[in-house]
Amino acid sequence: MNNVSNRFASSLWYAIMAIAAFGSFFALGTAVVRNGEPPALLAWEHTLVNHSTLIAWWLTWSCYIYVLVPIAVALLIIAWLAPAWRTRILYSIVVLLLCWRGADFFQHVFARPRQLDWVVKHETSFSYPSSHATIATGFYALWAVMLYCSELPLTVRRTAGTTLALLAIAICWSRLALGAHYLTDIIGGALLAIALASAVQAVVPINLFAPFAGRVYRSAE
Repeated sequence: MNNVSNRFASSLWYAIMAIAAFGSFFALGTAVVRNGEPPALLAWEHTLVNHSTLIAWWLTWSCYIYVLVPIAVALLIIAWLAPAWRTRILYSIVVLLLCWRGADFFQHVFARPRQLDWVVKHETSFSYPSSHATIATGFYALWAVMLYCSELPLTVRRTAGTTLALLAIAICWSRLALGAHYLTDIIGGALLAIALASAVQAVVPINLFAPFAGRVYRSAE
């Protein structure tokens, strides 16, 4: 009975997180489409454009299909070889796919035009939310948290978790440096990723953010 209660409480908590994150995401998108980017943010964003563009372009590639597919294949091989990591890996791939398709869907819903002062590549898709920020949060940052909360040695957890968290932040910075997105696009992408990852956690009774995680809750006998 206690396991059932824990499962319900966990699902409820993640459902609340998903609703709160999605509500914030939708409210922000509605506001920026109606009113545009806040002038104070816009002035700051312009100071970031066209700096370290080569590094920014390399970081941008980390969210393209040419990079993500090999990573997903490698993770599936690890899942086959290491059953203890199977649930976490499958969860991350499901969230990755949801982030990819979800960002594309809501870009068409909000239909926010791109900035004009782009660098290196002229992005032709809509601007809100940033698909790169959605994937960076829903995949790289997600793995940062799962690794940090795993049963791996503390040094490994801290090193791998910090590296992936910094990578997620750097990817978001790269979209500003290339003039591909507004800051609110980045924030919206992160909120959407949190909403999607939380929604999956709410629906599927798993605990991925604790030592020896990834195990399905068992119903009381």
